[in-house]
Amino acid sequence: MTEQEDLRLEPDEQREQPADEATLAQSDEAAKNDVGNAEGETPPSSSETATEESAGETSGENPLEQEVQQLRQQLEAARAEAEANYQRFLRAQADFENFRRRTRQEKEEWLKYASVPLIEALLPVLDNFERAIEAGRAADPASSLLQGIEMVYKQFKDALAAQGLEEIECLGQPFDPFQHEAVMREPSEEHPEGTVIGVLQKGYRVKDRVIRPAMVKVSG
Repeated sequence: MTEQEDLRLEPDEQREQPADEATLAQSDEAAKNDVGNAEGETPPSSSETATEESAGETSGENPLEQEVQQLRQQLEAARAEAEANYQRFLRAQADFENFRRRTRQEKEEWLKYASVPLIEALLPVLDNFERAIEAGRAADPASSLLQGIEMVYKQFKDALAAQGLEEIECLGQPFDPFQHEAVMREPSEEHPEGTVIGVLQKGYRVKDRVIRPAMVKVSG
C-alpha cells in the first residue's frame, strides 16, 4: 500500500472514534437511569408478602374446606334425621304395644262378662221360680209339683252359677253401698246401726261385677 492510501484512511478512523465515544456515553447514561429506577422502587414489605402467600394458600384450601364443611353439615343433618326417625319408631312401637295390651284386656274383659246380658235377662225368671217355690211350700210342702219346680230351679241356678253368677250375701252384713240398695230403715236393738236386717230382693254379681244390687232393709 502506498503512503497516500494510508493518509486517506486516517480521517475515516478519526471519524469512527467520536461515534464510539457517543455510544459509550449513551450506554453509561442508560445504566445510570436503570440504577436510579431500581433505587426508586420500594421493595415489597414482609406483611404484603405474607398476605400474598396466605391469600395464595387460602385460595388453594378454601374449596376443600368448604366441601368438608358441607359434608359435616350433611352428616349432622343425617344424624338428626336418623335420631328423629328412631324416636318416632320408639313411640310407634310403644303405641302399638299399648294398643295390643289394651285390645287384649278388652277381649279378656269381654269374654269374662260376655254372659252378663243374658244372665241379667234371666234374673226375673229366677225370681219367679223362688216366688213359686215359696207359694208352693206355703200351700202344700209335700206336693210333687213343688218338688219338680224345686228340681228345675236348682238346675237353672246351677247353670247360671257355671257362668259366674253369685248371690250377694246380705243378712247380718254391714251395709255396703256398692252391693246393697237400702229401701227401708228400721230401728233394731239386736243389730248395730247400718246392719242389713232384711232382704226384699236378692242381689247378684258375675265374678267381681255387681249386675244387680240387693234391695235391703237396714237397722238404724
